[in-house]
Amino acid sequence: MTLQPYATTAGAARGAVPAQQGARARGLLGTHAPVVRDLRGRKGLGPRSLDFVAGDVVVVSGLPGSGKSTLIRRAVREHAIDSQDTRDRWAGSLPALLPYALYRPLVRAAHYLGLWRALRSGGSVVVHDCGTQAWVRRWLAREAGRRGRTLHLVLLDVTPHVARAGQRERGRGVSGYAFARHRGAVGRLLRDTESGLLPPGCASAVLLDREAATAIERISFANA
Repeated sequence: MTLQPYATTAGAARGAVPAQQGARARGLLGTHAPVVRDLRGRKGLGPRSLDFVAGDVVVVSGLPGSGKSTLIRRAVREHAIDSQDTRDRWAGSLPALLPYALYRPLVRAAHYLGLWRALRSGGSVVVHDCGTQAWVRRWLAREAGRRGRTLHLVLLDVTPHVARAGQRERGRGVSGYAFARHRGAVGRLLRDTESGLLPPGCASAVLLDREAATAIERISFANA
């Protein structure tokens, strides 16, 4: 799929997304032409690596159960800030019968504090994004821009059925109401990305279906 008039690199069949993409995106952002790379439907022919410029921020978004945490844990050797990891740490230190809803605000506060520290350090960051909080992507873009860095989006496109199955596999689902909110927010983000309209301050996006996401073995950062 080629998205016009926006610049894309969807013609490449194999190999890594080059680190120069980040530098190219920086230049394109000034002309309001983000890079959108659609890797869906490649049937195993997509890249095994997504490579960005050192110091940049990558947001991994999608429905609950779409495989965001799985992708991050498999492909990111370091630099990862995953809200699920924060939740697991808190859950491991609290009574098992304590409902998550009671300490969810503390988990979120701890997650955003850790994220703020990572951004402040100036290092590369890969962030788990639930999809419903657009203000988080705006904040990340603003913080990245203040430090001369670039924000990129990696968006997992799976059906609600597949996402629900993913929730069952991990033994942790969301309510019907919450899932509906996620579907609406992620659906809008997907439609906007397909048309080349990325979140403010976002220089590039990569669209992945389940097969393409499973093929990604590494998300890395290198000097431009």
